[in-house]
Amino acid sequence: MARIRKFAAYHSLERPYTRVSKFTKKNFVRGGFPQMKIVRFEMGNPKGEFDTTVRLNSKRSMNIRHNAFESARMTSNGLLERNLGKEYHLKIKVYPFHVLRENPLAAGAGADRMSTGMKKSFGKSIGSAARVKEGQTIMEVRVNKENIILAKEALKRASKKFPCSFKIVVAE
Repeated sequence: MARIRKFAAYHSLERPYTRVSKFTKKNFVRGGFPQMKIVRFEMGNPKGEFDTTVRLNSKRSMNIRHNAFESARMTSNGLLERNLGKEYHLKIKVYPFHVLRENPLAAGAGADRMSTGMKKSFGKSIGSAARVKEGQTIMEVRVNKENIILAKEALKRASKKFPCSFKIVVAE
């Protein structure tokens, strides 16, 4: 299986390609939506009464890939579940709608028999990403006051999995 391409190729927030054709039946994007790695968007106790919300806000506008979200979810949820049981509510606030595409071109000997060049260059879908604006909340944890430090630590660990810097905000 091929390696994942570096995200520097996809992280800028440019307008996604939209197919426009003079034939209306062809005004769509081929290829479907790729399989997403995010398992759950809400963890813990969603119906619980908690008095404090700790949020993870982005400091920059960019795309964030779906596997970064799953990795961040696993680290923060693991810490919270080990220490608090079910006395928290962790929620991922964004959804990766943006489809990432790649036109793989072969280089070197024998490349003429493998790729089509720019003939069918729209590319295959390789993953999805969330388009995040500056200051937007990515994840939030609702806990009681005595567990604020633990919630901050969980979001700090989650922020290490994302490709940009974040600010942790506490709201009563």
